[in-house]
Amino acid sequence: MIIINNMGKFIFAFIPFLLLLQPAFGDVFIQNDQRYISHDGSLHIVGEIENNSNVPLNQIKITAKLLDENGFQIGQVDANPINNVVMPGMVGAFDIIIIGPDSRNTVDYNLEFDYKFAEPKNQVIEIISSELKQNTQGNLVISGTLVNKGEITANMINVIATLYDRGGTVVAISSVEMQPDFLRAGDTNFFIIPIYEKHQSNSAVDYALNAESDEYTVVPEFPLGSGLLLVVSVSTYVLFSRNPEKITGIISLVTNNKLDKEKRG
Repeated sequence: MIIINNMGKFIFAFIPFLLLLQPAFGDVFIQNDQRYISHDGSLHIVGEIENNSNVPLNQIKITAKLLDENGFQIGQVDANPINNVVMPGMVGAFDIIIIGPDSRNTVDYNLEFDYKFAEPKNQVIEIISSELKQNTQGNLVISGTLVNKGEITANMINVIATLYDRGGTVVAISSVEMQPDFLRAGDTNFFIIPIYEKHQSNSAVDYALNAESDEYTVVPEFPLGSGLLLVVSVSTYVLFSRNPEKITGIISLVTNNKLDKEKRG
């Protein structure tokens, strides 16, 4: 920005870069959310906040306004996504837990959110393998391996698993802090994430993994900046990474149908 003072001289005023990139409200939204009662009687509201803007977000606060059967608000709970920073084109999973009378009397909810801008993290933690299976007790676990492709040690790595049903709705979220709690540049480490919500996991058909350290965040599973991919659900991102032939066929079919309509028009 250029300012002219009363002496007619030009003064250049600096505008912080992040302010120029301030995302519109519609660029950040909550998706794939639902509520369920856990085995211990607590109410969970799970879902994702998606960042389709071009700036990283942090200090995200999600507010659940709890409603009774008549639509009246009976309580309010604040929570944060498990991720500290949600990079552009990525999602942050959240699990809001309500206990006490409100957990029994809540029949609906409204979600609101707030956030601040963050410095970007290098996306160099790569999950190179993963597997969903049952353990000896019949509970689901996700095991896998990740690698630090950064130039410095990654500290306090948290790996997050989000499970989806056939409609792409989040059914359960679980996370684990890796041990040891550091990973040197170029090194790999094994992780295992137990899924504690057995009843919820029965309806899970797919999952996504995310990881974050104090210094880094995970390599995205899909190409950033792709207009086509950024308008579909996260469940499709996961499906694309595991079944590219199916998604490619769908895209080709949609494209061909559109071309046929244009020719007929």
